[in-house]
Amino acid sequence: MLDQILCIDDDPITLMLCKKVIIRSSFSNEIITSQNGEEALNFFNTIKYTNNKNKPISQPQLIFLDLNMPVMGGWEFLDYFNSTEFEEFNTIKVVVLTSTIDPEDLEKSKKYPMVIDFLSKPISQSMLEYLKDKLK
Repeated sequence: MLDQILCIDDDPITLMLCKKVIIRSSFSNEIITSQNGEEALNFFNTIKYTNNKNKPISQPQLIFLDLNMPVMGGWEFLDYFNSTEFEEFNTIKVVVLTSTIDPEDLEKSKKYPMVIDFLSKPISQSMLEYLKDKLK
């Protein structure tokens, strides 16, 4: 079981479904959500700039990322998250979870070293079982 997961999606129903499936599957102890890439980057900046050695803020081990969102979409998030500014988080794995399975998007996702998979919404218990094996 993972300690913490971050789900980045602008759709509240998708976020609610993700939480329910993750909880039911005992996949993670804690689920954090962001409604777009910018909100997620702000979350990581909070960890980065407020962490102290006495009481470190925990960080997610896995991110479920939607691609099409207002404010900042998934591709823009990945560009920032892959930069040296966020290199201290480079052990966090990302699963693109999207409603469109465009072969070009799948190929594009392979250029980001942190992306471990590209899956179709909605999230399911069988998907999480598959990911458990992949994350070992």
